[in-house]
Amino acid sequence: MARLAGSPASLLRPPPCALAAAAALAVLCALYYARSPAPPRPAPRPAPPPPPPASAANPAAAESVGESKAKAGEELLAAAAGAAGAAGEAELHVLLLLAKAERNAALRSKAEAALRSLARFAKLGPRQTLVLHLLSDAPSRPVGKAVLRDALRSAQFQHKVVFHDVDVVAEKLLPLVEAMQKLFSAGAGTYYGDSLFFLSLAMHRVLPKEISRIIQVDLDVEYRTNIRELFEEFDNFPEGAVIGIVHEMQPVYRHLFWQYRQEHPGTKVGEPPPDGLPGFNSGVLLLNLEAMRHSELYNRLLEPGAAQRLADQFHFRGHLGDQDFFTLVGMAHPELFHVLDCTWNRQLCSWWREHGYRDVFDHYFRCDGHVRIYHGNCNTPIPQE
Repeated sequence: MARLAGSPASLLRPPPCALAAAAALAVLCALYYARSPAPPRPAPRPAPPPPPPASAANPAAAESVGESKAKAGEELLAAAAGAAGAAGEAELHVLLLLAKAERNAALRSKAEAALRSLARFAKLGPRQTLVLHLLSDAPSRPVGKAVLRDALRSAQFQHKVVFHDVDVVAEKLLPLVEAMQKLFSAGAGTYYGDSLFFLSLAMHRVLPKEISRIIQVDLDVEYRTNIRELFEEFDNFPEGAVIGIVHEMQPVYRHLFWQYRQEHPGTKVGEPPPDGLPGFNSGVLLLNLEAMRHSELYNRLLEPGAAQRLADQFHFRGHLGDQDFFTLVGMAHPELFHVLDCTWNRQLCSWWREHGYRDVFDHYFRCDGHVRIYHGNCNTPIPQE
């Protein structure tokens, strides 16, 4: 999804039943830390004002392999560089989200930069295919097609692009999404109140079982390494982990868990790394769908009431969509997560430095090592190569 990130207070009709499973493939990506609603409850420090709102291989050879709307929301846009989909080849699945982009030039520009950098650095094996799943609303689909055609025009690897109707996915996950919206958004009509920002929680329930792993990446990022290396991180998941994710690099959850911290002196909740629990940032997500399907614990946490009980336990009310859920669950069940190195989602937003947390900010923001993915959350410029 094209999400923007880093401030406190950052799209998914069922098909015929025989094709229901295929209808749902998709995931969100991008626009992460446009997360800028004001903090939902008072804190010991003066509550800061809300941050600025979010700005809200060769397709010429096979520019349109075909459209398959019979798949209830799916549409194959392109395959390139030979026999993509040949028997025995590995498919690497990446999920992106593009919504409300038809009149948003800034969002389109971010998506173009993200996809150009992805194509530039990607190097795949001769029998590997990069499958880009783009979840979009109908008005944004022409924008997505144009951006992808341009970005992949000179790609030197096999690839496919599949569009998914956001309404199809949203309908399938509606009961879950509605429950989560009440806990992890600042209210109806707010940026992160949109259902699209909650779909990652349960993509294992709608994506075909043939897809066992998928990476979701926001569209306000730029790559500085081969995305194939990120897929290798799945092999590092410890037993029981279902999601790979990077820590949040601002003290936003130090702020949001203020009451719990006050009642539990010495807690690691909201504390910075390496020993604390700073929460998570969902700009880059490794979703082990097979593990998510088989994890009794994770699926119990998606049941009605489970998230509410955790929120009550930690006195938590969020406003940042899926990452609030992952953060809250991570406080009680860190074993469900494989924490990725910060260089896989080097968040650049520094909003909280100037809003009450200058004294501790650098403990959260520090990230050593070669940056592999820059995340320009809250509209922060990304360094040039």
